Amino acid sequence: MTRPGFAFSTRFKVRYAEIDGQKVVFNSRYLEYADVAVTEYWEWTGIGEVLGKLWHETEFHVRRAAVDYLRPLVLGDTIEASVRIERLGSSSITKRFELANQRGELCTVIDMVSVHVHLPSGRPTPIEGDVRQFLEALVAAQPDRVA
Repeated sequence: MTRPGFAFSTRFKVRYAEIDGQKVVFNSRYLEYADVAVTEYWEWTGIGEVLGKLWHETEFHVRRAAVDYLRPLVLGDTIEASVRIERLGSSSITKRFELANQRGELCTVIDMVSVHVHLPSGRPTPIEGDVRQFLEALVAAQPDRVA
């Protein structure tokens, strides 16, 4: 069940290789979970099919990630990872991830800022044209955020 304020979520289980000796997920794995979730989010939006080569040649690099660990995820948990675009800037996109366990308890909140870059130079560049239009439409179609 998707969390309030989100239109998309995906589920996966905590695997043995992701835990420590106390059967708690390693801190670094939470960012890997965000990466899995955002990959599935982009697929769900259909952006690759709509924009084709333009999207596949568009590059974003993570600039900042803030992880708020509210309660541990443990071996055997099923994670529901909810994803939404929190903010669309001129050259950046902020995504919010909420990771809950199978009981619906919010375990982790991740806010991640990614910058659109020109690959040859590695420098930030504005998000423009069809990519911007698609992202703006995604933001506009999101459910209202829950405070």
